[in-house]
Amino acid sequence: MKKVLLTIALVVAVFTSCKKDAASKVKAENVAQAAARDKAAGKLPVLEFDKKEHDFGTIQRGTAVETVFKLTNTGEAPLVITNATSSCGCTIPEYPKDKPIAPGETAELLVKYNGSGINQVTKTVTITTNTEKGSEQVRIKAFVEEPAK
Repeated sequence: MKKVLLTIALVVAVFTSCKKDAASKVKAENVAQAAARDKAAGKLPVLEFDKKEHDFGTIQRGTAVETVFKLTNTGEAPLVITNATSSCGCTIPEYPKDKPIAPGETAELLVKYNGSGINQVTKTVTITTNTEKGSEQVRIKAFVEEPAK
């Protein structure tokens, strides 16, 4: 019982001693820096595409095709694309690496597809960014036919 009372007394003493004169320990310069940081933190890049899906139509199996997705940063901070991956090894995305896209600037995402598969094919490319969502997706599709013999 003594240990419980001693522990409670110690906890109360710690909490009440921390409250004393806490406001006087805050530095005005730190408050200003925190306010500037919080204001800047609200500014994020926004990634917009000219299209979210591209249809190659009907292609022959094994025919390589490619398309370009134009992207624009409509946000208030530089856009950084850290990765772009496809749902299959037959689709290869190429994106601007190591180059932030300033607000208002445009860039290109090149997507190459090697024509593998058969019938209706849909592939997804996931772009990892510093936007609020953290990633965006675009799709390609094609109807793949066997070549005539």
